[in-house]
Amino acid sequence: MEKGGFTVDHVDTGHDALGMLKSYNYDLAVIDVRLPDVDGYEVLRISRAARVPTPVLILSEERASMAKVKAFSIGADDYVTRPYESMELVARMQAVIRRSKGYSEPTLRAGELELSLDSREVTVHGQNVHLTGKEYMILELLLLRKGMVLTKDAFLNHLYGGMDEPEMKIIDVFICKLRKKLQVAGAGQLISTVWGQGYVLRDEGGPLAVTPERAKAQVAVF
Repeated sequence: MEKGGFTVDHVDTGHDALGMLKSYNYDLAVIDVRLPDVDGYEVLRISRAARVPTPVLILSEERASMAKVKAFSIGADDYVTRPYESMELVARMQAVIRRSKGYSEPTLRAGELELSLDSREVTVHGQNVHLTGKEYMILELLLLRKGMVLTKDAFLNHLYGGMDEPEMKIIDVFICKLRKKLQVAGAGQLISTVWGQGYVLRDEGGPLAVTPERAKAQVAVF
């Protein structure tokens, strides 16, 4: 998080977390569900009952939709499941902070391809590209790690998190379908195969456009 440009305060218990949230005005709180005394959901519930306005991102290993519903219903602003890519976590933290301050949504770009982390929309030349959930997740990871070769294991981990993973060849199927949709939209040359290693998304047009806040954001991690 510090490498991502945040100033971070960290405590280990739910009671300490509540004290910090009530005493200081943070730009964001990242709360782990697994705390030794009070779980993260209870920290969130109590802080919202005390009218603490700090945006909250929940970290959890629970992938079930009901866990996410529970988090959002008691006041979470985002929910990230383990395992996660560090760059994805930083991008989502930036997105929550930007939304809370009324800034425009962050966008990942490669040439004429744009992906919104907030709305999960993908466009090429301004036209929407309709992707399945898995296709979107693959493209999001490729954009977050633009210029880096990603193995099929990395994609499987991102898509399934070690739970009920299918055979590795399913990644080739997803990539093939994603490429066809991007090609039809006019961006079919972005994803390259690196034989024996995996896939990479390259952009000759410039750097990845995830714009961080100009000033360091104050983040509390519990």
